[in-house]
This record gives sequence, structure tokens and C-alpha cells, in this order.
Amino acid sequence: MTESSVNHITIEVDDSGIATCTMDWPGQVNLMDAGFVPSFAATVDRLAQDDVKGAILRSAKKSFFAGGDITAFANAQQQPAEAIFEEVETIKAQLRRIEKLGKPVVALIEGAALGGGFELALACHARIAVNDPRTKLGLPEVQLGLLPGAGGVVRMVRMLGLQAALPMLAEGRQIAPQEAAAQGLVDLADDRADAEAKARAFIAANPKPVKPWDAKGHKLPGGAPFMSPSVIQLQMVAPAMLTAKALRTMPAPEAILAAALEGAQVDFDTALRIETRYLVKLLKDPVAHNLIGTFYTDLNALKSGDARPTDVDKLVVGKLGVLGAGMMGAGIAYSAAIKGIEVVLIDTAQDRADKGKGYSEKLLAKRVSRGRMDQAESQAVLDRITATTDFAALQGCDLVIEAVFEDPAIKADVTRKAEPFLADGGIFASNTSTIPITDLAKASAHSDRFIGLHFFSPVDKMQLVEIIRGKETSPDTESRAIDFVLQIGKVPITVNDARGFFTSRVFGQYISEGAAMIAEGVPPAMIENVARQAGMPVGPLAVLDEVTLTLPLQVEKTAVASGAAASNQRHPGMLVLEKMVANGRSGRAAGGKGFYDYAEGAEKRLSPELAQHFPAAESRFDPAELRDRLLYAQAVDAIRVQVEGVLDSPRELNIGSIFGIGFPAWTGGIHRFVDQIGREAFTKRANELADKHGERFRIPAGW
Repeated sequence: MTESSVNHITIEVDDSGIATCTMDWPGQVNLMDAGFVPSFAATVDRLAQDDVKGAILRSAKKSFFAGGDITAFANAQQQPAEAIFEEVETIKAQLRRIEKLGKPVVALIEGAALGGGFELALACHARIAVNDPRTKLGLPEVQLGLLPGAGGVVRMVRMLGLQAALPMLAEGRQIAPQEAAAQGLVDLADDRADAEAKARAFIAANPKPVKPWDAKGHKLPGGAPFMSPSVIQLQMVAPAMLTAKALRTMPAPEAILAAALEGAQVDFDTALRIETRYLVKLLKDPVAHNLIGTFYTDLNALKSGDARPTDVDKLVVGKLGVLGAGMMGAGIAYSAAIKGIEVVLIDTAQDRADKGKGYSEKLLAKRVSRGRMDQAESQAVLDRITATTDFAALQGCDLVIEAVFEDPAIKADVTRKAEPFLADGGIFASNTSTIPITDLAKASAHSDRFIGLHFFSPVDKMQLVEIIRGKETSPDTESRAIDFVLQIGKVPITVNDARGFFTSRVFGQYISEGAAMIAEGVPPAMIENVARQAGMPVGPLAVLDEVTLTLPLQVEKTAVASGAAASNQRHPGMLVLEKMVANGRSGRAAGGKGFYDYAEGAEKRLSPELAQHFPAAESRFDPAELRDRLLYAQAVDAIRVQVEGVLDSPRELNIGSIFGIGFPAWTGGIHRFVDQIGREAFTKRANELADKHGERFRIPAGW
């Protein structure tokens, strides 16, 4: 056996002529960075020598290959397009050398092979994936505003055909080995030894492999564009489907469709160049810059816990108490139990507590039915949840979270009952969405160990948790709250105390502005459509129906009573809500009537009654101005939040606005939205809106 090392790849050639190439980028994951091209160029040179009959490409890491260098992508806007094009083409040339080597190269995949990592595997002549939950495959580049630019679009289309490849390319889903095998993308192995045996068998059986697209007479599976009836139908329908889903706010899905269709009509190498050109276009687009900055850089930083002080011991919650078994409490209990935490779920009646536990049972049943866990694992999670009415069951809890009704008196009562059972040094948290934490902490015997943990509904799906520091909350408590949020796999942002905090307060501006437009005679359908076209996931009227129209009115009433808001500074949208409630239209849960009608067994639809209460204006409305109002209403209030010291981190502002509020993802969050427009231009436009629609759009002093 001979051994050699070429930069980040060690090559061992055994007596049978099979080379095992082990990728091991020092101090980091394997990556298509500056070391990729020299490493693979030297590797292919070695494999081309006569003593090598075939090769197995594997990783020394827990993952196979991480993909492209996202850090470099983030700086692409400052680079000349020509330089980016040449760099990408140079990387792709190494993958092309692998598949045209004339000798079999097999990718042995353990762990994640995503993005460029999966594209590397696709360039090999065979892929053997270890059938393990840690093995994930896919091309998620679209989620960062990009396309698979190392040959992923071209190879997937030629392997699967347009109809089968486009959903995986345009959605960016990560798939398990079984699904990939069912599509013919990989072969399965039980473990590493089995994978190596199968790789060697492939090499022995295929001494001179040729990729299908390099063979004479290759035809695209499912038919070529403009030739197959099914593909012609796809060409007609796909653009409309993409528009309906992203409403043209995301350029990447359209670029993927274009690269796939155009590339399918030319030879393989020309298709690769087309793919590169679309990638370069996306890299120079501000949307990709925003998405990379927020969904990669900012999100990973928060997930790593770099916001917590380093001089505080890490808290690992072993036992959690949850007060209130409604939807929020039940969701928190599930999210903790599935991460191995023992949970005590308390409510005022046993049947209510049991119903809360039943929520977890339903979610776990879905996981079992989809093959994501077995019955024994599901039962183990359920066994961690104790549903009870007995506060004494909280004995020894490291953390207790109250998720009871939004009433300060009720919250104070459960705080006093639960705190004595906390473990030494244990902390207490409130899941309130609006009430100041400092006020709630007055009921606590240890206000320094009292904090806000604002979850979002449904808890099992929503990643964000807003951590609120009260005036007396200690740094230790804040750090341990961050630890818990990370322990259950969610994303923490930390804000200072104020009524409505950050997310609830700013989101309130969005729904209130939508309501205000109704009073002006803007057609309700136009309001909802403009919001969706701007990139908001749900229109403001639909959101109001879901939260019930009485909730914003109650929040306003409480704020006025506490002196946090003046009664003469009402948002005009509140008058609309009052009129709706007076006419028996309080939302979906209140009789199935709000801005929409909810007939059983039928799709919801905007109520024709709205025209009686709020007649349409004769004047025409500019969709661009309505869009600006919905986005600026949120952005200007977020600026107020910053000026008032509630939140001062641009990173947490971006993550919180997207994950907590649903601010359009294409913007990268509110801070990036304002930054992209430019302070001067943003201020000018905000003042124009203020002059026309009210002082709520005026930029606050001190910004």
C-alpha cells in the first residue's frame, strides 16, 4: 500500500489499485474554499496514474462535505462578476475531471452532503450513502437566494428529468438516504464497512465508467423541453406556481427554473456555463446578500450562543415545569420533552392537563407515521411529561415557565404557588407576549431570577424565542435562559423590558395598518394581496381573524390604563376593530366571523358584509404605496424600539423580525431593509408617509 497527501486530501492506494481518498480540511468542515481547487487538482492527477484502478472518496469528518464557502458568497457583491464567473468555472472544472477520468470514483457518504457537498457526490460515478439519521442529502442553496452552482442543476436534471428534479432544486429540501435511494440518486449501505464493500464492488464491475450524458445518444429522462407533452405542460405551469409561492420576491427559484430549462436544450458543458451565469447573477443580487447575511451569518451566531456571557456556568435543564396546558404550554412541554427533558405540565383541572399532554401525543403519532421515530421512542417522550394539577410535582425544577391567561393577577398567583418548589438557584419565566416582565416580577420572591421567555405559536414549529430582561433580572438568569432556549433547539434573541417588547409591539403596527386601510375604503382583497406581494406570509386581515379582533383592543386598553399609551394617540385601525366587534365579527374563533367568513367544510373568504360597514372608496389606490405603508409601519416602529433601548442589536432585529413577525425574508430583516434603502432615502419616504397618513410614520428623534 502506498500513501500520499495532497493538501487537504490523503490518498491511500492498496495492492488492488483502489485509492481511498480521505478529505480532511484542517480545523473546519470540508469546504469548497480556497483550498478546494489545488487539493482536487492534485488528487485527480494522482488518480490518473497507471497504478490506480478506481477511487473511494470519503471524509474524516462527521459530515461528508459542507459545500460552498458561504463567507465568500457574502462578499460577492463587492467582487467583479467576471472574477466570480471564472472562480466558479474553475471549481466545476475539477468536478468535470472526476467524471471524465475514465476510472470509477465512488462517493462514500456519511453525515451531511448538502449543497456543494452533494454536487461533489453527483460528479462521482456512484454514491453509497450510509443509512443513518445523521446522513442528510440535498441542495438547499435556494434558501440563501442562490442556485446549486457546482453542476447541481445540470446533473439533477439529466439524472431525474425536469419534472422530478425541479421540486428538489427549487424547494431546497434535505432528504434522508431512503428517499434519495428511491429516486436513484444513491445506493444504501448499513454502515461504513458495508458502504466500502459496495464501493469496491462497483469499482470492480465498472472499470471504465461513462456518465450517461457523456454517452452518445443520451436522452433526458421524461423528455426534453418543447418535445414531451408532460414537459410542455410543466413549462406552462411552473412559472405560475413559482409566482404564486414567492410572488416574485425571491429571484432564485426563477433562476433555477430558467437554468434547468435552458440547460436541458444544450450540451452538458454549455449547460454548466448557463448555470454559472445564473449563479453569478444571483450572487450580485441584494436578495442573496440579505439572505446569506441573516439566515447564515446572523442565525448561526445566535444558534452558537455567542450572545451569552462566557463567565456564567452553563445551565442544563433536567426538569422543567410548565404552568398552563393550553396551546402554548402544551407546545412548550412537547418541545422540551422531545429534547430529553422531564416536564411537569400543570393546569387547574386534570382533564385540561391531560388534554395538554395529548397535544404531544398527536404530534408524536405523526412522527411515527412518517417514519421519523419508532413507537418506543415516541412513548419515551410521552413518559417524560407528567400532567397534573399538583404544584408539589414541581419539586426540583430547574426552570418553571408560566403560560397562563394574559392577566397579571392570574400570573402573580401561579408565580407565588410555583416558586417554592424550584431547585436551588432555579429560575422562573413568563411566556407573556405583552405585559412588562418588571411588573410581573413583583410577585416573585426572587426578582433577579425572573425573566421573560416569549414563545411563538405553534411552539413546535416556530424557531424563535424572545428573551426579555426585567429591570432586576440578573446576567446569570439571562445566560441560563439562553442556555435553555438553545437546549431545546430554538433561536434566542434578547431584548430589554417594555410593553409589547419587540415582536408583539412591531407586529401590532402591521395588523393595525391593514385595519386602517379598511376605514379608508381600500378593498380588503387589495390589502391582503399587496401584503403577500410584499413578502409577508399572511395578510393583516387574516392575521387579525386568527388572533381575534378583541386582543389588540384589550392590549390597547391595558396600555392606556397603565399609562404606557395616551388615549388621544389611537391608531386609526383600532376604530375599525371596534366597529367589527360591535357588529359581531370578532374573528375566526368567535363564531367564525371576522374579516373573513369561515363556513365549515369550505375555504375561508373575505366577507361581503365588509362593504356594508366600510364602503369602498371611489378613488384608486396605488399598490406600491400600500406596500410601503405595511412595511414602513413595522420598520419605523422597530427604529423606535432601538431608540428607546428595547433592542439595540441589528442581528437580533433582523432575526426577530423575520422569525417572530414574518417580515419579508427577501429583505434579510428590518435592519437590512432600512440599510439597503439607505438612511436618507428611508427617512424621506417615511416622512412622506407621515405627512399623508399620520405621525406613526415619523422617524423618531435620536435615530
